[in-house]
Amino acid sequence: MKTTFLPRLVAGKGMVIGALLALAVPGVAYANTVSVTVKTPGATAGPTTTFSEISTHADCSSGLVSGGGLEQAIGTGTSSNGNHVMGTEPSSDGSTEYTGTTGVVGTDNTHWLGIGGSGGAVNSSFSTTPYAVCFTSNVVNHTQIVMNKAAGPTAAATPVAVTATCPANTVLLGGGARTTPASVGSLKPISSFPTFNNSGHDYGLKAAADGETNPDSWTAVGWNGGGGGTTNETYAYAICSGSGINVSGVTVKVHYSEVTTSSSAGANTVVTVGCGADGNLVSGGAGASGGNVTTTDYTGPGSGGDHLNGSFPSGSSGNPVGDGTTTASYWSADAHAGGAGSTNTYADVWALCANDGV
Repeated sequence: MKTTFLPRLVAGKGMVIGALLALAVPGVAYANTVSVTVKTPGATAGPTTTFSEISTHADCSSGLVSGGGLEQAIGTGTSSNGNHVMGTEPSSDGSTEYTGTTGVVGTDNTHWLGIGGSGGAVNSSFSTTPYAVCFTSNVVNHTQIVMNKAAGPTAAATPVAVTATCPANTVLLGGGARTTPASVGSLKPISSFPTFNNSGHDYGLKAAADGETNPDSWTAVGWNGGGGGTTNETYAYAICSGSGINVSGVTVKVHYSEVTTSSSAGANTVVTVGCGADGNLVSGGAGASGGNVTTTDYTGPGSGGDHLNGSFPSGSSGNPVGDGTTTASYWSADAHAGGAGSTNTYADVWALCANDGV
């Protein structure tokens, strides 16, 4: 019996000592402590009138918002083309937006806004469902929000891109986008994606590619299908680790996919990408574009009426996850062709996958 139990005791002591050394010696890897819970309250109906918007929110009961999204119901028929994403962004309280002075605008947010807008048609099926990705980590225990904004777009079918960059010595966890005002019915965010503030990515105009690590910025692209509006604004939000945190061992890996959308008027295209073994899903981005957004500067989709109806955590089949999900590992984008046929248009999706090992 002694010879049976003695090796186990020695091995147990060795394992304990090894674990203590791994915790005590900087730079030695240990298990990833990143975890997320997705929260959603369900759908909010509307808009019920043309050229308007509705705002809804998802809230973290624990953890901090690392990202979020929304999915919209649009109904059928020609009026289904009127519902579109107007905003997907962090909030301090579930209603307040960061639209004032640029820079670091908030810390430790626990709320996410999903804002749906209408064009020249509405129907009773319109709704928006918001999703908050609620993040915890033994390393990254505080976050900060960086906002940047740009005037426009006012010209028809001309994109305006704006990039928010994280402070030095922090990591990007996620981001969001917003356009105003809703009274310009053809105005909307058409793309929202992780990127880098460097020459290789043209300082945010090229998106982060599949497999790239530790992007430091988030770009939002505003799109005005019909033109018009003298006070139009496009806002970008970057969610970054808090100041004073040692993030030298944190890795945030990008996964990306792009597909050609359906060219038929009124058609939706959903594209999905997952984290695989590269950390845990903490956020994602979505867009409609002219394609090749990771190798060339962003170009707009093939039709002014193209828009987004969703950017959300999902399962592998592209369906949104439910409230309280702790195993989400995919992100989906829902792009819509609008009321006119659209050629040379692509749907883009990004997933950010984090490992906080130090």
